[in-house]
Amino acid sequence: MSLMLDEARNAPERLRGQLQRNAAILAELGERLRLAPPPAAVTVARGSSDHAASYFAYLCMKSQGIPVASLPPSLTTLARAPWRLDGQLALAVSQSGQSPDLVATQRALASAGARTLALVNTPESPLGAASHQEIPLYAGEERSVAATKSYLATLSAMAQLLGHWREDRRLLAALAELPDRLSAALAQEWSAAIEGLAEVDRLMVIGRGAGLAVAQEAALKFKETCAIQAEPFSGAEVRHGPMALIGPGYPVLVFAPPGPEQAGLLELAEWLEGVGARVLLAADASVARRHLTLVDAGHEALQPLTVIQSFYVMVAGLAAARGSDPDRPRHLNKVTCTL
Repeated sequence: MSLMLDEARNAPERLRGQLQRNAAILAELGERLRLAPPPAAVTVARGSSDHAASYFAYLCMKSQGIPVASLPPSLTTLARAPWRLDGQLALAVSQSGQSPDLVATQRALASAGARTLALVNTPESPLGAASHQEIPLYAGEERSVAATKSYLATLSAMAQLLGHWREDRRLLAALAELPDRLSAALAQEWSAAIEGLAEVDRLMVIGRGAGLAVAQEAALKFKETCAIQAEPFSGAEVRHGPMALIGPGYPVLVFAPPGPEQAGLLELAEWLEGVGARVLLAADASVARRHLTLVDAGHEALQPLTVIQSFYVMVAGLAAARGSDPDRPRHLNKVTCTL
């Protein structure tokens, strides 16, 4: 068994502990955000952490009605942008908390008046020290280069923060059940995806809403563990320019979990098949014509977590089937330090 697969399987228990340990601190933070609501928010992250940040951005805009933007760190480190962020929330996300560009950006945003918060898996990191508050992810040491449990821990911490910020009891109750649902997601049979993608060299991955964040993460995992040129798209955008790529047999993976986006994604999957694409449709058991079964997460905000949990197991198997080592992707290191 690869380290990647072992760590993905460890995620449910890690999240169970995280949700308990962070409950009080995030409840307090949520109260402070309600008492002094930020007019806007920005995120600072790279790689898988930036995909997680897009999950936070979508749900924060949906629940709080404030704009959320992802800031390129180069605007600080190279362009020296004159930031003015009085009262805004600046959320930095990182597994290691060591990348110099993230640290420099967080310091600049704090100097510009932002309230800075860091989600970091390595406690007492430079990024945490540069922020007003650090929230630990409690994912434990992750030795595989391909992140799995730390990505899931980031999404769950974000959902827990938003649940307390909005005092969303339904979301918080669903989070309490999430570790068990993730365990069920680990057991789903996705061998059809391994068989269907074993020989491909490119594909599209489609999601929508908060689910776009896991389409982005899945596309990255295809690249780094299987050397497949995978590109993520929103289901709302794919009929524009990206459709020019579709030819007979072109592989497309569609994530269509329960929620308001599902109907449109199912319609899109049917249309893609109609124009010749080879579609792998991931949906819950209520969808009769699904190819891959998803576990209902119990709340629409949490559906991306059970989606990516099942995907991680599959992609580890796909890497093995293709003769790749998901723990040691070519040219990559666990910690990337950019300037």
